[in-house]
Amino acid sequence: MPHELLKAITMDENKITCKLTTLELRLRKATVIASLKEMVLEKQELVNGFRYRFDGSDQTLDLISDFIKTERLCCDFFTFSLTVAGPRSPIWLELSGPGGAKAFIENEIEF
Repeated sequence: MPHELLKAITMDENKITCKLTTLELRLRKATVIASLKEMVLEKQELVNGFRYRFDGSDQTLDLISDFIKTERLCCDFFTFSLTVAGPRSPIWLELSGPGGAKAFIENEIEF
């Protein structure tokens, strides 16, 4: 697939499209997403996505915030829910969306 093509999958009646080019998506998977994946302490399956538990450090919170800021621009179909309590409490990130988003999370961004 040429690098200038956009990565897209279609599931159900919803079109789930990432606005990154194939090359940009590969680079993102190799950097930010790879860093976050290594930090996941627990992964829970939801009906329309996943819930991830991370340690409660400020560094982790900063990385998750950067991930959300970027992902909402390229994958505007995602819904993000972030649960943060005290400084020693875990951070929970819920990543979900319409029909097809869960498969996109698993198959395309591999998170």
